[in-house]
Amino acid sequence: MLLLFTVILVALIFNYTNGFHDTANAIATVVGTKVLTPRQAIILATITNLLGAMVGAAVAKTIASGLVDANFIAPDFASEMLVCALLAAITWNLLTWYFGLPSSSSHALIGGLVGAAIAAAHDNWHAIIWYKLPEAGKHWWMGSGVLYKVVIPMMISPVLGFLLAFILMTFLYVMLHKVRPQKVARVFGRLQLVSSAYMGFSHGTNDAQKSMGIIALALVAATKAGTLDGLPGWLGFLKTSDPLPGKAMEIALWIKILCSLTMAAGTASGGWRIIKTLGHKLVKLQPVHGFAAETAGATVLLGTAAMGMPVSTTHVITSAIMGVGASKRLSALKWPVVKRILWAWVLTLPACAGLGYVLVCLVRLAFTAG
Repeated sequence: MLLLFTVILVALIFNYTNGFHDTANAIATVVGTKVLTPRQAIILATITNLLGAMVGAAVAKTIASGLVDANFIAPDFASEMLVCALLAAITWNLLTWYFGLPSSSSHALIGGLVGAAIAAAHDNWHAIIWYKLPEAGKHWWMGSGVLYKVVIPMMISPVLGFLLAFILMTFLYVMLHKVRPQKVARVFGRLQLVSSAYMGFSHGTNDAQKSMGIIALALVAATKAGTLDGLPGWLGFLKTSDPLPGKAMEIALWIKILCSLTMAAGTASGGWRIIKTLGHKLVKLQPVHGFAAETAGATVLLGTAAMGMPVSTTHVITSAIMGVGASKRLSALKWPVVKRILWAWVLTLPACAGLGYVLVCLVRLAFTAG
């Protein structure tokens, strides 16, 4: 029982550090354009993230039952595996946060989960659901597993964010080239409030759900192992059964609220480093640029969340900001910063997978020695 509550606690700590990164990404542009103060943007992000997290749970279901085959993981070791996966992701989040790099908390968590699951299954790679082909006549995104839900979206979503922002910003340049700059700034200062709320809502439908999936997965494992059998009646809501064959796991309302509020607290306490990189260092932003970047990024996030794809808010909004900058001229981008961000993206999955694997091996050694 203590180990189960440890998993939930560590999952919430991950969600808190996720607030440093990903919710900060969601509000970086509205702060960078000075439409809102950091405090005002955080309040807006808190409300819209909570609303987004309440709408559907496709991403949480993917994390809980679409990436790891629990049949290969001993039920009495599942909690240890999840703690190791979360610690790997938290370590990476803190490291990249310290250096102000907007890396992906989503991919950090997935990488840690993949590495920890393989180690927990005694190097049985089948513990990871690499791919499940979609049913006949359905498109590729109807499939499941790491390939369809993580790898392909990881490559496509930043490209979509860049192209959509580039096209939207180019269209706005054409439409507004005769309008006085003061009027453009005034109008899009108001419109950016809408696009920022849209971004926060879309972020909630995607990122706020990752820890929800981990907590649900831990509760299922604890229920199967019999850990929750002796609970008093008022704690009966913790018992969570495996989903029926062919069905995704349902995420309880209390898990959604708890994870959403924890992420908001993380944003309020430590998000400024990432906001500074995206809102000030990457490209000089005006309200019209922020509107285009947020609208493009939010649209990509909302679409992928509807398909249960845990994509990176970091990748999407950063590439959208790059697309906005490139629509002006390529030299508008600050390429040394872009290069550092890209390296963080490339290293996140393998680094966290390796760390998750090592942590599980260390826990096994400790149990053996004990």
